[in-house]
Amino acid sequence: MPTALLKRYDLALVGGGIFGLSIAYEALQQGMSVVVLEADKVGAGASGGLLGALMPHMPARWNPKKEFQFQALSSLEAHARVLEAETGLTTGYKRCGRILPLTTQDKLDHHIERAEEALERWQPQNTGFSYEVEPAGSRSDWLCADAAPFGIVYETLAARISPRAYLGALASYVQDHGLLLEGTAYEGYDEASGSLHLSNMGQKLAADRLVLASGPACFKQIEALTGEMIGRGEKGQALLLEGAGLENHPAIYCDGLYVVPHDDGTIAVGSTSDRDFTTATVDPERTDELIRRATAFCPALKGRELLTVWAGIRPRCNKRDALVGQLPNSSRVFAATGGFKISFGIAHLIAKCLVAELMGQESEISLPPSYLPGHHFSEFGQDHTR
Repeated sequence: MPTALLKRYDLALVGGGIFGLSIAYEALQQGMSVVVLEADKVGAGASGGLLGALMPHMPARWNPKKEFQFQALSSLEAHARVLEAETGLTTGYKRCGRILPLTTQDKLDHHIERAEEALERWQPQNTGFSYEVEPAGSRSDWLCADAAPFGIVYETLAARISPRAYLGALASYVQDHGLLLEGTAYEGYDEASGSLHLSNMGQKLAADRLVLASGPACFKQIEALTGEMIGRGEKGQALLLEGAGLENHPAIYCDGLYVVPHDDGTIAVGSTSDRDFTTATVDPERTDELIRRATAFCPALKGRELLTVWAGIRPRCNKRDALVGQLPNSSRVFAATGGFKISFGIAHLIAKCLVAELMGQESEISLPPSYLPGHHFSEFGQDHTR
């Protein structure tokens, strides 16, 4: 048989999750030719979950990481609306707000201080994002008053998105403007030639740059290139309940769980976080636990039909924050992984920063130093500039 012709791209992405597809989308927007390699199917890993909670850091002890997330959450709605207009598909985005219960006098005092700090950090007069402490009994038609004896925080920066719908819209754009290969596993990359080694060798592909964005699998791929294991997977589990009539309620964060209403008449509940696990599959006991805990503080969920349950392994860097940038001792290989629970809120801004780096341009917003390779690899020591 004749050898297939080598097709070359400006950029290859490994992973069809939220980081990989967001970077592919931004690169295509900037005129790059792009191929995305997904070993299974889009959203098969951690990005295919159910929760979609886009929740801000507390407006206290402000730092570059919190500023970056604030800018990301502030700009995500406009990004989602453009994507929806380009694809004709919904992302399920809504600025829903969030309720936090106050269970002690100390917590009440603490959040009164946070509300004052939010005036400076969130600038409600300009952004419209408020952070207010409300008295006991507020919004008790949604959050049980017994769960918040000292009142609640109600803040309006928090939002939600449908993870699967958002991925679907991004994948649609990539399919229309680039190449998306599902069922094609990445097995290696020759930096000298740019050749990609794939499980499906029916196509001969090469790329000038490679970005590893394959979730927890990324850590072994990075170790093979750098000799360092810089992260791990943590299991999460979440579920969807029937939620007709509850679509316009804010999200709740209580007892370590989120309750997130979605536009399609469902309520997402989750998620757990298990560092030690033996399987990525659904644990029925965990499902029962999630329902029991959520209905205890949100009685409107009682008796609601269980629609589906999700479990998956999320990527978490050993140094907690995401890794974004060029790998040590490599001129062409980059990584974007470890977003853990905040990936959906920051992915579009991560993409802008990384694509600017790939194109040798300055990004309008800088990545936090703790996201850069210099923070994660011993070879870079304390140099956070790369």
